[in-house]
Amino acid sequence: MNVSGINTVTEFVLLSFPCSREVQVLLFMLFFVSYILTLMGNGAIICAVKLDHRLHTPMYILLANFSFLEICYINTTVPNMLGNFLSETKTISFTACFLQFYFFFSMGTTETFLLPLMAFDRYMAICRPLHYPTIVSNRLCMNLVALCWVTAFLCYPVPIYFITQLPFCGPNTIDHFLCDPGPLLALSCTSAPGIELSCSLLSSLIIFVTFFFILASYSLVLRAVLRVPSASGRKKAFSTCGSHLVVVSLFYGTLMVMYISPTSGNPAGIQKIVTLFYSSVTPLVNPLIYSLRNKDMKAALKKIQICTKTDQSE
Repeated sequence: MNVSGINTVTEFVLLSFPCSREVQVLLFMLFFVSYILTLMGNGAIICAVKLDHRLHTPMYILLANFSFLEICYINTTVPNMLGNFLSETKTISFTACFLQFYFFFSMGTTETFLLPLMAFDRYMAICRPLHYPTIVSNRLCMNLVALCWVTAFLCYPVPIYFITQLPFCGPNTIDHFLCDPGPLLALSCTSAPGIELSCSLLSSLIIFVTFFFILASYSLVLRAVLRVPSASGRKKAFSTCGSHLVVVSLFYGTLMVMYISPTSGNPAGIQKIVTLFYSSVTPLVNPLIYSLRNKDMKAALKKIQICTKTDQSE
C-alpha cells in the first residue's frame, strides 16, 4: 500500500477521550443512550413519512432521506467509539481507519449536498408556488437525492488513495475518536503539502459553494415571505423554513471550524468537541427540530404512537 517501502504501521490507536476506567464506562453509557435516541428519532421520521400518505410530498421525502442519512452518518463513527470506551487497546486497523475516513467524509459530503436541495425545494414552494407541483415532482426529488449520494461518494476516493500512499512509520497514535485527515497527515513520516492543500481546497469548495447556494435560496425566500400580506401566511412560511435554517447553522458552523484547513492547528480537544458536535449531537437534535416545528410531522408521529399502542393492547 506504500510505494516508499517503509510503511511499518499496520494499525492505529484512537485515544478517543483519555480518562479513568470509571469515566470511560460513564461516557459509554451516555453515548450509547444518545446513539439509541438518535436511531429512534430519525427512524420515527422515516416511518412517519412512509406510513402517512399526506407526507408523500417532495419536502417530506427529502426529510426522510435526510433522517436516513443521519442514521448512516452516526454509524460511521459512534459504534467504533463505543467499542473504544470499553477496549484496552483502542486499536483500529490501517484499512478500517481509511474506510472510516472515506465513509465519514462521503456521508458528510452527502449532507452538504442534501441541505441545498432542501433549500431549493423551499425556494420553489414559496417563491414559485404555481410551478412547484409540476417542476418538483416526487420522481425528480428521488433522482436528485440519488445524484447527491453518488456525487458525494465520488469526491474523496482520490485524495484518500494518495494519503494511503504516504509513509507511516510511527508513531501510530491518533489523538481523536475517529480517523480524521488532520491527525492522519500529522503522523506521516514525510510532509505532504500538496495533499494537505488539495484536501483543504476540496473541503472549502464543497462547503462554501453549497453554503452560499443555501444563503441565496433563503434570501429569495425571505424576500418573498416579507411580501406575503397576511401575518398567518408569513408565520407559516417562517415556521417551515426556520427548522431547516437551524439545522444548516449547526452543521455548517462546525464544519467551517474544522475542515476549511485540515491542519489548521486547532488543539486536539477542540477538534474532538467540534467533530463530536456535528457528527453525533446534530443527528440527535435534528428530529426534535423538525418535528417540534412542523404540525404535519407531529400529527403523523402521534398517529404512529396511537397505532403502536393499539397493536400492543390487542
